[in-house]
Amino acid sequence: MKSMEAPLQQHIRNLMNGFKESIRKILQKDKPAGTPRERSSVSSLRIMIGKEIGDHIYSWRFVILIGIILLACIGSIYGAVSAIRGGSLDNNTGGDEFLFLRMFTLTSASLSIPSFTTFLSWLGPLIGIALGFDAVNSERNKGTLGRLLSQPIYRDDFIIAKFMAALFLIFVVVFSLGFLVMGLSLFTIGYPPTPEEFIRIVMFLFIAVIYIGFWLNLSILFSIRFRQAATSALSSIAVWLFFTIFYSMIIGLVNSATAVTQTADVSAQLRQMNLVLMLNRLSPTELFSETITTLLTPGIRSLGPLTMDQLVGAISSPLSLGQSLLLVWPQLTGLIAATMVCFGISYALFMRQEVRSRA
Repeated sequence: MKSMEAPLQQHIRNLMNGFKESIRKILQKDKPAGTPRERSSVSSLRIMIGKEIGDHIYSWRFVILIGIILLACIGSIYGAVSAIRGGSLDNNTGGDEFLFLRMFTLTSASLSIPSFTTFLSWLGPLIGIALGFDAVNSERNKGTLGRLLSQPIYRDDFIIAKFMAALFLIFVVVFSLGFLVMGLSLFTIGYPPTPEEFIRIVMFLFIAVIYIGFWLNLSILFSIRFRQAATSALSSIAVWLFFTIFYSMIIGLVNSATAVTQTADVSAQLRQMNLVLMLNRLSPTELFSETITTLLTPGIRSLGPLTMDQLVGAISSPLSLGQSLLLVWPQLTGLIAATMVCFGISYALFMRQEVRSRA
């Protein structure tokens, strides 16, 4: 009898052990992958990003900026519709073939209302500056930075959370406004965009997010460098005004000082044009303008000087999406590189700074 009970107990014990092992494997599937240190870092980063997004959304400056940009968006749509009704289309900009894209670039001469791209190129940097000029120095002045970094979180998670939260809001705002323009255009024109037009608009919105992200990183850099929020805000706005207004004036002076005579040979004139073009492209505003203009205006076939030899035999037709991307690829690469450089400098500067908690 005892010899029969021993195998039965062993079998029951094996079944219980197998059941426990199955439960343990099921529970392990719900756990995030990686080491406990990596799981803690991901969890703290997620919490900080959520907290930063909530702080931005419930702030009055974010609501005011969204209101201003929304009014500008509606005004640009009204101006584009007025331009279409007034017969402002021409064959050089694509004519009626890309009418849906014209809703983003058309302006009304009678109303003097800029286009949506102009509004976004002017007001977009203000969003980035407003979200980042006090990202670090406000925490330092309030004494919360030292207490926050004294918690079991990684120091680089703080600066990454600041950037990712603001960039996520910029992404949501830009794409919301872009799809709002598409919806109003669909209601106004009466027919949907073609697949190529839709892809061009989405890529334009992505490039706008990158462009605004550059100004966000620049303002975060100033917030790390300067302890006062007013100083970092004025520095960011000064850089924005310099590249938006004064840089073109300086390039004009350089062009006047180095101008060649009209009787000079073609090679000398081309060198002069290429010099001015290269200096202009040192500005992120110029890179953004050339990129979005080429994407939203398929009729543009070149961004540099053209000779008569290049024009002979050329077919007057809009470029395909792939050719437009090849045309603006250097400008897009430069814009992404400038954004990454600003973030890298901000990251390195913050990691080297000494943070002391207030008593």
